[in-house]
Amino acid sequence: MIRYRVRADSVDRSPELLRAVYDDLARSRPNELRYETYRLDDQASFVAVIETDGDPAAAPHHRLASFQRYRAALSAICVDGPTVNFLNEVGSYQSSRTAPPPPAMIDPPLPNTER
Repeated sequence: MIRYRVRADSVDRSPELLRAVYDDLARSRPNELRYETYRLDDQASFVAVIETDGDPAAAPHHRLASFQRYRAALSAICVDGPTVNFLNEVGSYQSSRTAPPPPAMIDPPLPNTER
């Protein structure tokens, strides 16, 4: 988990940079990565939750040019952090890793138009 807080004049810059990262991730679709970013109530603090196979420093998003731009910009706009914390699960309920798959969508029958 990575937490950081940006300057008040830069609260919209982080989401703007992140959009490019998420667009690149959607295109490259790395299976070994789960990456989520949340904005906290103060609108200036952000938390990123990253789950990857193997060494976190070698995670696929680090190779994206958009992520490198984002990371470089954080150095200029952060007031606090980024601070990295490793999470050790104690328990979970209905997390994306433990939740059962959603039921299959069933198409409703089409109306009979024959008479």
